[in-house]
Amino acid sequence: MVGLSFDTYLDSLMNIQRHIRCTLGLGLLVSSILVWSCTPRIEVVPPDKPITINLNIKIDHEVRIKVEKDLEDVFSENSKLF
Repeated sequence: MVGLSFDTYLDSLMNIQRHIRCTLGLGLLVSSILVWSCTPRIEVVPPDKPITINLNIKIDHEVRIKVEKDLEDVFSENSKLF
């Protein structure tokens, strides 16, 4: 420190601190960009072909109507059941 004044010493310390802050800030910026760019992304894409649902369902409504009609006939003939 021979020949170095106190003001120039303080200036050099402030420059070092400024460089450290800039380096830390730049490192924080780069690391945040890397973390942000590596986050998983979910993308919903509609299919090219339409969705086909093959339902093998047989609807048999005649049986129920016949049973209901038969029950009505039984109840009307034998009204004393209940």
